[in-house]
Amino acid sequence: LKTLTVLQRTTELIAERETPPDLLNLPLEDKKTFEMLSKGDTVGVFQLESSGMRDVLRQLKPDAFEDIIALVALYRPGPMDNIPRYIACKHGEEEPDYLHPELEPILEETFGVMIYQEQVMQIAQVMAGYTLGGADLLRRAMGKKKPEEMRLQRDRFVEGCVGNGIEEAGAADVFDLIVEFAGYGFPKAHSAAYAYITYQTAYLKANHRPEYLAALLTIEAGNHDKLSRYIAHVRESGLDVRPPDVNDSAQDFGVVGTAIRFGFAGIKNVGDGAVASILAVRDEEGRYSSLLLYTSLTPRDK
Repeated sequence: LKTLTVLQRTTELIAERETPPDLLNLPLEDKKTFEMLSKGDTVGVFQLESSGMRDVLRQLKPDAFEDIIALVALYRPGPMDNIPRYIACKHGEEEPDYLHPELEPILEETFGVMIYQEQVMQIAQVMAGYTLGGADLLRRAMGKKKPEEMRLQRDRFVEGCVGNGIEEAGAADVFDLIVEFAGYGFPKAHSAAYAYITYQTAYLKANHRPEYLAALLTIEAGNHDKLSRYIAHVRESGLDVRPPDVNDSAQDFGVVGTAIRFGFAGIKNVGDGAVASILAVRDEEGRYSSLLLYTSLTPRDK
């Protein structure tokens, strides 16, 4: 939810200067986005911010949206062991191992690595003649990890494969791979949804960096450890951070040219009430000219 707020705030900042991109219809082959991802320049990018993930990105050098989907599913305990193989196969350093010719069309997009639950369901359909409903029951059995249920599924799978002319030994090998996968299976539908939010944040950072980082600073204004880290990243990105200014700052962080203007909300121990008063008087009386504010207030209030 915080990330969605960052996306919304970024588009609002972009709209102050130009027409913002349609976040639901972004081009999925954006060169600047994938160049940024390949450099591991993903501080502040949803799902890709950790140092470990940035190292993987520099090795993977993603160039397709499908790589992001796969990485979101792979970067978890268990499937992480398959990341080196995925990277090696993607770059042609290793040949994908599909175990059986029937599996190549199903596992081709993930270079022979079984990543998604949907792939298991397809394998059961193609090799063992499962119905869609039966394949879903296999998926559920994998999730429950009940030995007796998995034994029954194994017998059914091998029997179905043999009925389709596949050798029993080969069928058993494929099912053993499925059982191994059962410990960390991830639905592609889930991973794709997360990956699209990841791509949205990466696209905005790559193409509208000042606005995106200003929005990120605003959302983290109350967390001064994160705020300091993100401000350092802004400067590392070659962008200027202008200090808070009683006449030019707003509640939130803003963008001036290619620089970011510090927002009042990021100043420690300055509450919302004080900021509201500063902004209200500035709107009514104009810019501040000195520490002594001469307004239409009563002498006592002055």
